[in-house]
Amino acid sequence: MSADLSRAAALTRDLVRCASVTPEEGGALALIEAVLKPYGFDVHRPVFSEAGTADVENLHARLGTEGPVLVFAGHTDVVPTGDVSAWSRAPFEGAIEDGVLWGRGACDMKAGVAAAIAAVLDHLDAGGKIPGSVVFLITGDEEGPALNGTVKLLEWATARGERFDGCILGEPTNPHAMGDMMKIGRRGSLSFDIEVEGVQGHVAYQHLAKNPIDGLMRLMAALKATPLDNGTPHFLPSNLEFTTIEVGNKARNVIPGAARAEGNIRFNDLWTSVTLGEELKRRLAGVNDAPEYRLVLHPSNAEAFLTPPGPFVELVSEAVQSVTGRKPELSTTGGTSDARFIRNYCPVIEFGVVGQTMHKVDERVAISDIDTLTAIYRRAIERFFRL
Repeated sequence: MSADLSRAAALTRDLVRCASVTPEEGGALALIEAVLKPYGFDVHRPVFSEAGTADVENLHARLGTEGPVLVFAGHTDVVPTGDVSAWSRAPFEGAIEDGVLWGRGACDMKAGVAAAIAAVLDHLDAGGKIPGSVVFLITGDEEGPALNGTVKLLEWATARGERFDGCILGEPTNPHAMGDMMKIGRRGSLSFDIEVEGVQGHVAYQHLAKNPIDGLMRLMAALKATPLDNGTPHFLPSNLEFTTIEVGNKARNVIPGAARAEGNIRFNDLWTSVTLGEELKRRLAGVNDAPEYRLVLHPSNAEAFLTPPGPFVELVSEAVQSVTGRKPELSTTGGTSDARFIRNYCPVIEFGVVGQTMHKVDERVAISDIDTLTAIYRRAIERFFRL
């Protein structure tokens, strides 16, 4: 550990230097194991498989055998860098300049993983006790298909008889400054396609053809005509967006033979992927003069969920406020996260660093934010175990 860096900042830097692009472990989990084992953590690195996907290594570490059990969850895998020449610093160098740590994964979410580990170890080094257990659940498959990661790691742990009482997931949640926002839920995600068959032909002889675009537009309009809902106290209204329209036609004088629209719905807890699929079918069935079409509903493992405000949410919120002076907004915005799996096992909230550069070229995080996050996590540990 560098003399001028905190444990959390140095560990974040070292993790960034691990090129752990999904599904590669890249040395990140090995580094975490080496840090935790000297403190008595029982560490396992199970590898999970799924047909058609790459095997993925994960990490489970536990200190203590009794309850209550506080879980810190996260991921060390990162998205690809894209064009490396577009970066102002090498994406896996872990450069630190003017109080900022640069590199892929610095923000999303190696800083969150490092801060959680540092908070626990700093607590232990200061003579603090853990009257219960602390567990780390770290996956290498969050940015990928999410089939061989947290969902299976949780199943593996519970098959061993483990139970959890509360979980903090260190995803980057703050829009502008530390203390702005914590996530107490997430919207669900459902992807779908609408496919319409027509009859290809010359545009000058339209009576000999059947344009699938006309019918597809009517179907699309029916899905967008009425809002799905008006939102709930903790969720925005569900939102349907078309993302692609494809006809496979480059010629202006040809009526295409088929057309396909692709879409995605981010939905609140008024729906499930099943009930939402039924609503799409109902709306399409009511279209007058509808063409022959096929609705494809893609499998979803991203259902909407909410951790209702209560003791655990208040505990973490108070820890944030005590360190930053800000009472965080309780939010359900953003995309999906592995919290959607954890919520089936215990209350889960998300709180991490400022997320303005996640997945971007020149991803980076302020060292001061890493240290603030560590202090918040340490305060949460003290409150959780009532120390």
